[in-house]
Amino acid sequence: MPANPSPATPADAALPAGQSTFSFSVGTRLAESCPPSDAQEAENGGQFLGRTGTITTPHGQIQTPAFIAVGTKATVKAVLPESMAELGAQALLANAYHLYLQPGADILDEAGGLGAFMNWPGPTFTDSGGFQVMSLGSGFKKVIDMKTVAAAGAPGPDDAVAPGKERLAHIDDDGVWFKSHLNGDKHRFSPEISMQVQHRIGADIMFAFDELTTLQNSRGYQEESLERTRLWAERCITEHFRLTEERVGKPYQALFGVIQGAQYEDLRRKACRDLGAMPFDGFGIGGALEKENLGTIVRWCNEELPEDKPRHLLGISEPDDIFTAIENGADTFDCVSPTRVARNSAFYTPTGRYNLSGAKYKRDFGPLQDGCDCYTCQNYSRAYIHHLFKAKEMVSATLISIHNERFVVKMVDDARLAIESGTFFDFKAETLGQYYS
Repeated sequence: MPANPSPATPADAALPAGQSTFSFSVGTRLAESCPPSDAQEAENGGQFLGRTGTITTPHGQIQTPAFIAVGTKATVKAVLPESMAELGAQALLANAYHLYLQPGADILDEAGGLGAFMNWPGPTFTDSGGFQVMSLGSGFKKVIDMKTVAAAGAPGPDDAVAPGKERLAHIDDDGVWFKSHLNGDKHRFSPEISMQVQHRIGADIMFAFDELTTLQNSRGYQEESLERTRLWAERCITEHFRLTEERVGKPYQALFGVIQGAQYEDLRRKACRDLGAMPFDGFGIGGALEKENLGTIVRWCNEELPEDKPRHLLGISEPDDIFTAIENGADTFDCVSPTRVARNSAFYTPTGRYNLSGAKYKRDFGPLQDGCDCYTCQNYSRAYIHHLFKAKEMVSATLISIHNERFVVKMVDDARLAIESGTFFDFKAETLGQYYS
């Protein structure tokens, strides 16, 4: 793919060997197949940037928009990789932080990479570990004091922590020191280390190491952090180029830059312009944002980012968020929610999310969802899975997770087809109208 060299690389640096094995092509644009009304654009706050496309990786293609199921520790919790393939998942995302701590990136490298290690033949993603350093190391929403935002309606002290808690991660310009949430051992992540870890894990798509801020952080700190993330992005590219040339014979791994900037339009747009000028293969939109601003922030970013590169939105799966992300230009997105809620007996249906632990399901011999084509709905009843959950049998989480993953995957697949057929807005209205009724 054509790209200009990063300021952190020599002016005459060539793109890594094998980069041609990764590509992205735009298919149908939403605004062309289903032209929105003036009222719809006004409600959205700007143009609709949704589109279909195809991401090509060494392990297969991803038709976008696509939901990327999360397999944090090289497994989608409670679900076999074969089951994920059967339900239509196109790619899986694993977590560099967790795999670094256990079993170790060297183990995955020796096994032939993430896909071979977990017996998943399709495309794979890994995140950089930056979010987990914050959420598990610093204790996001547990150690970091978020009450000041709610109480004062404005950001509070950048170093505030909850009473009786300890911040376990410490950020400097070179990287992050953090303590393992498993045993308290001290570890160091830097852009270079993150790249080294992710190259050994061997996913098709990796993310640059970034600093995650929260809505609690001050404007001044957001600016400081954004510059730190920009410099880290340059270092990630340099190390990525080096490792790609060094690891001869390995499939090419694409590198996505991560867009930060919290709730600030100027910072988000600056991050997109800065990282968009670097030779990344795609981009992840991450960081702190409020649900009501999700579409606006995604649109800000995609108005600035190169159109010929894919955009991944990190961490969403609620139906309204998915449609908002798609229509504003997100190509892929991930979330742990389908399996997380399944472990608490919650299951998705077209008319909303329900909890199977309720007594009314004890003698309900119908499927989780009438008409669903997933393995669970084709073979098991609500009454049986209700019994499994009450009996604390682990397979209850497996059966509900299979259904929930299929529900989200199919909804996104249907949204893609609706863009192509010119019925997206009607499909969105019908789907969300039923789900939130």
